[in-house]
Amino acid sequence: MFVQPVDYFLAVWFVLAGLSTAYVAWDQFRNNPEPVVMKWGFILVTLYMGPLGLLIYVLADKEPRPGEHEAFTKPLWKQGVGSTIHCVAGDATGIILAAAITAALGLPMWIDLIVEYVAGFAFGLFIFQSLFMKSMMGGTYWENVRKSFMPEFISMNFMMAGMAPVMSFLMMGSDMRAMEPTELLFWGVMSFGVIVGFITAYPANVGMVARGLKHGLMTEREPEFDKAREGRREHAYSGAEAGREGHHAYARLNEHANPGHGGPGGNRRAGDHGSGHGSSHGNGGGGSRGPHGGHGMEPDATVPQLAAFGGVSVLALALGMIAPANWVNLTLSARDVGGAIMPPGMIMDRDTPAAAMLDMAAVHPRLVTASHGLEVRGDRELKPRIENGVKMFDLETSVIRWAILPDVKVDAYAINSQVPGPRLHIRQGDRVRINVTNRLPESTTIHWHGLILPNEMDGPAEITQEPIPPGGSYRYEFTADQSGTYFYHSHDHVDRQQALGLYGALIIDPANPQDEIAADHDYVIQLQEWLMREGLTFPSMPMDGGQPNYFTINGRAYPSTDTIRMKVGETLKVRFIGTNNGFVHPMHIHGGPFEVVARDGETIPESARFLADTVNVGPGQRYDVVWQARRPGKWLIHCHIGHHTTNNNVEEKGGGGLMVVIDVQP
Repeated sequence: MFVQPVDYFLAVWFVLAGLSTAYVAWDQFRNNPEPVVMKWGFILVTLYMGPLGLLIYVLADKEPRPGEHEAFTKPLWKQGVGSTIHCVAGDATGIILAAAITAALGLPMWIDLIVEYVAGFAFGLFIFQSLFMKSMMGGTYWENVRKSFMPEFISMNFMMAGMAPVMSFLMMGSDMRAMEPTELLFWGVMSFGVIVGFITAYPANVGMVARGLKHGLMTEREPEFDKAREGRREHAYSGAEAGREGHHAYARLNEHANPGHGGPGGNRRAGDHGSGHGSSHGNGGGGSRGPHGGHGMEPDATVPQLAAFGGVSVLALALGMIAPANWVNLTLSARDVGGAIMPPGMIMDRDTPAAAMLDMAAVHPRLVTASHGLEVRGDRELKPRIENGVKMFDLETSVIRWAILPDVKVDAYAINSQVPGPRLHIRQGDRVRINVTNRLPESTTIHWHGLILPNEMDGPAEITQEPIPPGGSYRYEFTADQSGTYFYHSHDHVDRQQALGLYGALIIDPANPQDEIAADHDYVIQLQEWLMREGLTFPSMPMDGGQPNYFTINGRAYPSTDTIRMKVGETLKVRFIGTNNGFVHPMHIHGGPFEVVARDGETIPESARFLADTVNVGPGQRYDVVWQARRPGKWLIHCHIGHHTTNNNVEEKGGGGLMVVIDVQP
């Protein structure tokens, strides 16, 4: 499932990478005259680097016309490309395999980087260089390991110096799906890392090719081709002397095609150079060779040059491996962060723990089990069933997609597939039993906010009860000894779960109906903030990167909120419930003051009641107010923080967010 814009780009990228690799493989084995190990080098690098690998192949290695590969690949920059291709093909293969394995094992990122380096170096040295090149280099396998060690060490250091920061910052950045081998993003980061590693390793490889420490591009032709070419050349000079003069003519042609790379006696051919890594700068393209020749060379780098080269490569490697630890938490593993996606703008540093990342992360769209439009309401009253005089309620948590506006849906944690959860309406003195089943991807509990209960029924996770695991259930049972406006909400990962919708109203009527403060209309207002960016829903929090951009009353944002219809002279009881998770909302009613009659479920004595037109509803607070419709018209109930009456910072039909219209008719 594509959950971020980058996923679409990566899908296209990998399709292009597949097509590019298929073309390079076809052309290499059908047309390009070079050793098999280099053919596979270009194929692997194109697989890892996609269209960029194809571009490098066409510009630096693909024979433009038959018989021109030697001259075409001769320039030093192209020889450096060939050397880097050989390095990257082997090293990157080891790194990528190690990254996938360490992620599956759940190893911390810092160990992951070390294992990747060791695996990349080992694969490059022992397999791609010393084993795959053995028939070309000549000598024993361990001789080739010894000769290849220093060039491979230098090249690998520079490559990993580029790859390590890419993997560290992107894997431990805002989208930790990059740590999961089952995600496209993981392979995208690997591809980008190889590209950066190629860039950082290229200058060193050019330098080593120039000093004869590594081979560049090489040409390998079948003997039949050489015989045919020699025949064509001799035919071109058929008027010359058949013996010695013909031979000299051929030598002049060969020198013209491959000048300046022979010893005192003439041109050196690729088949005449063999050391740890084959021919140097000009030699790689300096002729053709049969299938059994050797690619040797004579390195002319001094010990101080090697020491300087190696020392700088170690310094670059150390910076690339260690420096990211100053900004990201490299002690975490793929299992710790679980593919979490952080909200844009969230500030994370080396001290940010995995638990914090998981709490702040987006709801993964793959977890959504149902989707509801505006036709489905939240806060629907749940009728109990009666068993032996006990009122029974069944609640089930799940992940749903919930419409807050006609064109805006959030991914929410819901109770009974609605936001807010169902309203529980009981009477003082009722015995209730509430069965909670958890279908969330994480544990949860339910707290009955403001009620006097047996301690084991109170709900705080790991304090009064074990959290309800995914797929588990818990039974809450108590007698309602109080009356008034209350609510219930999650008390496990509260900053995440309540912010994503895990709450509902609990209205308890007094045992004596005469104690109820009557009104012509009764309306519950449950407040919530939402953070939705780039198609993903994050729990809103009062912190950098977590600030909300949508606001809802009873699960809807204005203009999709309810309209309360009344007549002049009628009264309205508004029950403000602070289901909001981290913000205070000064709730104001137009059209005249209201009387505050209850606070936090407790009825205020008549002598202590007071008039107001705004009350600050903080998280967890409840206010019951009675407002009278004095004049006809449309009167607003709204939060008096301007940003909270917008939808993603935009006003629509006069406002947004925390607004409800009271339509008063004469």
